[in-house]
Amino acid sequence: MKTNHSRDFWVPASLVFLGVPLLLWATGGFPRRSLLKESLSLLTLLAFSLMLGQFYLARINKGAVQALKSGRVIRYHKIIGYIFVGVLLFHPFLIVLPRYFESGIDPLEAFVTLITTFDSTGVLLGMAAWCLMVILGVTSLIRGRLPMEVQTWKIFHGVLSGLFVFLATWHAIDLGRHTNVAVASLFILLATGGVALLLKSYLSHSPKKEQAHE
Repeated sequence: MKTNHSRDFWVPASLVFLGVPLLLWATGGFPRRSLLKESLSLLTLLAFSLMLGQFYLARINKGAVQALKSGRVIRYHKIIGYIFVGVLLFHPFLIVLPRYFESGIDPLEAFVTLITTFDSTGVLLGMAAWCLMVILGVTSLIRGRLPMEVQTWKIFHGVLSGLFVFLATWHAIDLGRHTNVAVASLFILLATGGVALLLKSYLSHSPKKEQAHE
């Protein structure tokens, strides 16, 4: 009987990065708001979870490579990366979007207040993470034009990704409306595992280790 390795990877991955966040959101007892606000919050929550999943949907994860093959891993990594970057890129604007349908403070005024609240650690972390995300997205798009060798690019991309996920996770835990203890624990676990996987990949390809095999 032929084994479907692709399904064996996607089913548990979907459960972890989509199913579990959805379950925690549904059972977390969070105060429900308007349909628009809840939809935007859920979209952001799932986009962030998929962002953490990028560490596992990469060639540093040998399990993903064995199940999907290297070429497909890279392709899916790029597709999902562009999706979550697209959503999180507009995250600051999505926060104030419901203001257009409510009475009260002007949406533009709310946005300016949001990005100029420098006495909030969570906001500063979010702004720093947003800037790193833009750099990650742009450099990924123009990777072929960058004066970097393949190994240098991997280290550059990995270090930026690790720093980004650290700041973004801290931001999500600090300000996330749907980040209770269970959700925060899930994010920390996934982020730690992803960064550990990245570090393991770097150490296994360190110059000293390569020289030892010469």
